[in-house]
Amino acid sequence: MLSLKHITKDYQTGDSTVAALRGIDIEFRKSEFVSVLGPSGCGKTTLLNIIGGLDQYTEGDLVIEGRSTKEFRDGDWDAYRNHSVGFVFQSYNLIPHQSVLANVELALTLSGVSKAERRARAREALNRVGLGDQLNKKPNQMSGGQMQRVAIARALVNDPDILLADEPTGALDSVTSVQIMEILKEISADRLVIMVTHNPELAQTYSSRIIRLLDGRVTDDTNPFRAETDAPALSREDQKKRRLLGKTASMSFLTALGLSLNNLMTKKTRTLLTAFAGSIGIIGIALILSVSTGVQNYIDRVQEDTLSSYPIRLQAETYDMSAMVSALVGIRHAEENAEREEGTVRVSSVVYDLMNSMNAAETTKNNLGAFREYLESHDEFGQYASSVQYAYDIDLNILVRNADGEIVKSDILDLFQSVYASIGMTIPESAMSGMSRMQVWEELLPGEDGELINPLLYEQYDLLYGRWPAAADELALVVDENNEITDMTLYALGLRTGGELMRSVVSAQRGEQLDLDALRLTWTYEDLCGVTLRYIAPADCYQRQENGAWVNLAATQTGLDFLYDGAAGLRLSVVGIIRASDDAISSMLGGSLAYTGALTDYILQNTAANELVRAQLDDPLTDAISGLPFAGLSAGLTDAEKAEAARAYLAALPESEKAAVYTRLMAEPDEETVAAAARQFLAATGADDLNAMMTQMFASQTGTDSATIQNYLASMDEDTRSAYIAQAVTAMMRERAASQLQARLAAMSAGELAAGLDRLLPDLDEAVAAALYDEYVPDDVSDSTYERNLQLLGYVDPDTPSSISIYAATFADKEALDDLIKQYNAAVPEEDQLSYTDYIALMMSSVSTIINAISYVLIAFVAISLVVSSIMIGIITYISVLERTKEIGILRAIGASKRDIGRVFNAETISIGFIAGAIGIGVTLLMTIPINLILHRLTGIMILNATLPGVGAAILVAISMLLTFIAGLIPSGIAARKDPVIALRTE
Repeated sequence: MLSLKHITKDYQTGDSTVAALRGIDIEFRKSEFVSVLGPSGCGKTTLLNIIGGLDQYTEGDLVIEGRSTKEFRDGDWDAYRNHSVGFVFQSYNLIPHQSVLANVELALTLSGVSKAERRARAREALNRVGLGDQLNKKPNQMSGGQMQRVAIARALVNDPDILLADEPTGALDSVTSVQIMEILKEISADRLVIMVTHNPELAQTYSSRIIRLLDGRVTDDTNPFRAETDAPALSREDQKKRRLLGKTASMSFLTALGLSLNNLMTKKTRTLLTAFAGSIGIIGIALILSVSTGVQNYIDRVQEDTLSSYPIRLQAETYDMSAMVSALVGIRHAEENAEREEGTVRVSSVVYDLMNSMNAAETTKNNLGAFREYLESHDEFGQYASSVQYAYDIDLNILVRNADGEIVKSDILDLFQSVYASIGMTIPESAMSGMSRMQVWEELLPGEDGELINPLLYEQYDLLYGRWPAAADELALVVDENNEITDMTLYALGLRTGGELMRSVVSAQRGEQLDLDALRLTWTYEDLCGVTLRYIAPADCYQRQENGAWVNLAATQTGLDFLYDGAAGLRLSVVGIIRASDDAISSMLGGSLAYTGALTDYILQNTAANELVRAQLDDPLTDAISGLPFAGLSAGLTDAEKAEAARAYLAALPESEKAAVYTRLMAEPDEETVAAAARQFLAATGADDLNAMMTQMFASQTGTDSATIQNYLASMDEDTRSAYIAQAVTAMMRERAASQLQARLAAMSAGELAAGLDRLLPDLDEAVAAALYDEYVPDDVSDSTYERNLQLLGYVDPDTPSSISIYAATFADKEALDDLIKQYNAAVPEEDQLSYTDYIALMMSSVSTIINAISYVLIAFVAISLVVSSIMIGIITYISVLERTKEIGILRAIGASKRDIGRVFNAETISIGFIAGAIGIGVTLLMTIPINLILHRLTGIMILNATLPGVGAAILVAISMLLTFIAGLIPSGIAARKDPVIALRTE
């Protein structure tokens, strides 16, 4: 079974060599109690360590179960110690921070035995040595004899073939020694027990064989092994044991972790202080990460809310204002300012530049129909767009009955036009453009997959009363942060009349204070949600007459009443009241009455199905309202054709109408005749008479005295005065000639005047006759156009929106959408390329980069503390290695490999790293409370909160564990390389 052949063991001490064993040849039986006696230093313990695989022989061979150990590797020796050998030491060598049961179980954990079986076998071993009731005690709570019994139980638990006992009774009293020897004697009945002792009496009493050593040689063997009688055949059990020699023992990470945690629990204060020191860097980084995350979350919220108000908006028509703006701010070309002359001031033609830029500015048309088709067929837009909204130039013809019982249009522009008209004023174009942005009606942003309302609206707005709109006929009333709405909104709801608004306008014009006592200023939610309105399509306002013509009923108040009370259109009602959330950075709704896209769809579909609209779409050449063709006949006539048509038309007129035409034509004197008469008058009249005539004429026209007029005329130069006199005389001659013609025509009868026109027409100049065509011949075509009629009827093509708004959640998504639009422009012809203005291209886009850069710099500085704390943990781990050197020897003795020892200390450093990370995260979470209070106080932004992300916290804990693991690699490596024999001797 076990055979030592010519074993030699030399120790190198400096330059000299000490021979501990000199050619030992011993063979052992499978079961016997062998005592090894000899004086101190004779090699007894060395022999025991070589047999147990703790020490290596210098020469010779150790044969185990017929297998030579010359080629054994470290793993083979570990497996041998774990499966075949059990050690009992004089100083017990129990792990102090482990319970009795855990100490005994330890060898089994290296064998890969399951937990249940491990516990059962450990209990059985302890029961065998009489300690079945002491399982949970720690070694320091037991007597020496009890601890030695635990050591024996630990040696037996793995059912080894060999039990090696090194002075097992050396530290015990005589009574306890006898008890221990009885146990060893019992054990030797079925296995080999080799005991090293100094007590020959105990050896004689209990041993079946005594071997004496002296100076490293065997001097006596009382019962030597004889191969011919003592060598039994190799049983199946022996073969199994031989195979186990090749099975490497291994400690699981959980076992290593348990050993480390138990050790750390014995040094709680030092562990906590070490972990806290290691957590300082984690706290710093976690705080920076928390504040950075909070600021980034705030920026993301601002981005999302801001971008909801400023989407990428593509208009069907865009107007390039850049050149005009450049002119307004005086931006000039560089070459114009290339030369500068000191002492002189030059003048730049800003007025010319401004007017030239206005004249040169072009309206660019975008083919939104083609882009919509492209947008809906390419999924990449959906990756970056949170929503897409299509808008149409539709007439939101919504009527409401006001407090006076009148039916009015719920439209702010119509209101202002009527108010200004009532005071004799017209709205300036600049004011009109401003009012177009004051519309009280606005469509709610739709969501995805047919949702009527985008989830972003639910985030930005709180529902105060009722519910959100869910159908085409439902509206939401939007109030401001003070629960207020404007008087314009009240007018749109019919709760304030035009007369009341008129008084507001008049008071503003006069600079008077508005009498608020005469107005109702508060309304309940129930009042506002009880309001109903009616949408009537513009095309539905037309009614066909018996003669086939169409009449607009909305042109009269009676017609409006008929339409409002009739069955046409869609009755609308306010179903909810919403308000921007207190934590909303920006809110996307600018109107006060919000409707869903379902109403837009209803308007488009209802208008397209209207009879009059269908008739107009089916015949683009004819005005469906009037029945007349579009594009008048005169559009294609020449002057000669117009002159001929005019002569024919005038010749067929009645006598009275001919007389009127002839009178108008002949009442205007011939300019050549007037000029000749003026020249004749000037030639026949002297200068003094002309001056006197001019003085009298100017005085009568201006009411100025004659002396002033004469001085004024005298101040003129000769050419200017002559021009004035000629102009005045010509006007006087024209007036005389016209009076004479009118007197002559007045004396003629209607018949004579009509006959005069008949004589005039054949000889009438072609240009004059063509002009008479435009003046007198009635149109036989419509004065409208096909496009104007469709607009008047409220029809728009659903496939051709007036604008497309693309919403993005972040600036990164917005930039990606910009790139996709650029790709679209690059792929389509120039006439289909899109032009649009990006209002917030650079707004806040670099803020995130700046925040990240600052965070990285701060983290880099704080990371230094992490490195320092990691080095400190490495030093403390090395101290732990020195403190646990005996434990290392014990573990090696029961079969733990070098890797297992390294794993134990790596587990300890990882545990400290985890504790440090957990402390760091916990302290950070506590510190974020006062930090958030400070941030709120300093910034006034209540939604700006330092927040430690869960993933970030987990990563920081992992980093802490990784750094402490790296820091412990050197100490754990030192621990793994320790000689188990030396380690067992260390106290």
